[in-house]
Amino acid sequence: MWRGHDRPEPGTFPSRAAGQTQSKFKVGFILARSFTLSAFSLFVDTLRLAGDELDRSRRLRADWEVLANTRHLIRSSCGVSVAPTSDLVAPERFDVIVVVGGLLGTDQSCDAEALAYLKQAAKARVPLIGLCTGTFMLAEAGLMGAHHNCVSWLHVDEFRDRFPHLRVRADRLFNFDGRRGSCAGGSSAADLAAFLVRSRIGPAAAQNALDVLQINHARHFTDAQARLPIRQLTGDGTIDNRVNAVLLTMEQNLVAPKTIEQLAASVSVSRRQLERLFRTILGMSPARAYSELRLRRAHYLLINTDRRIVDIAIDVGFDNASHFSRAFRKIHGRSPTALRIDGETVPSV
Repeated sequence: MWRGHDRPEPGTFPSRAAGQTQSKFKVGFILARSFTLSAFSLFVDTLRLAGDELDRSRRLRADWEVLANTRHLIRSSCGVSVAPTSDLVAPERFDVIVVVGGLLGTDQSCDAEALAYLKQAAKARVPLIGLCTGTFMLAEAGLMGAHHNCVSWLHVDEFRDRFPHLRVRADRLFNFDGRRGSCAGGSSAADLAAFLVRSRIGPAAAQNALDVLQINHARHFTDAQARLPIRQLTGDGTIDNRVNAVLLTMEQNLVAPKTIEQLAASVSVSRRQLERLFRTILGMSPARAYSELRLRRAHYLLINTDRRIVDIAIDVGFDNASHFSRAFRKIHGRSPTALRIDGETVPSV
């Protein structure tokens, strides 16, 4: 286990204590009801392939267990079930415990005994990772208060609603700060697993796993999630990663828009550099892109909900309905009221 008290920088994994002997990298998994099979399988297969040469699958350098207080099968969101392989044994046996989330609408996705076990692991200073919506479970257990919570863009609004006191971001694939990690899920589970393998076993083991999985290279934790919020403006979606990260941040902050200076700082560039990037790549300023994002969202809400226009205006960051109506007409050529009267269907945004 890691016993140091220095908190690593975001994107780093706690190293072994000085003088600690080399041993297998041991991972425990807690699977939620209706867990996401793809995220779990990509993560565990990266461990399997990193644990031996090529795909011989011997657990020489890595080992893992699926932990539960029962031997009943755990059903995934796609209907395939996984059998637990271990009781909720002492968490200190593991180098990290990964909580694999699933469908958010499922009642009691994690039972009280599992939540108590996660609290026990945190008290023992075992690193904990929320995979996919597993971060919701760690937050529910009160274990993510001092950390940045990385979730999928699909779930960022619901996370904010459930845990308004916690910091959340959906502008990157995964995050690891101190003894907590969080991951957007999907294919980024392999990126996170490769990151851990590289930190704990070595680069060669990580590359072997990626090669067998037919993944050219592991993406960096700061790489933007695949969601391109204004794909309509970028044609085929090819875009500078910094611009995409800023667009994602804009999309997640429509009610209380961030300043251009704050957006520039989030990707470590100056305001002038960000302005230049946006004009070169999108042909518009960051302010114009922000406005279009807000008004595209308003367009969707006007067509697909029966909410009052003034409420929609507030939801996309306008102080009053008249200001919103003028801006909307400028972009869409008609007022919000006229759009509702005429009717129109648009894809989800």
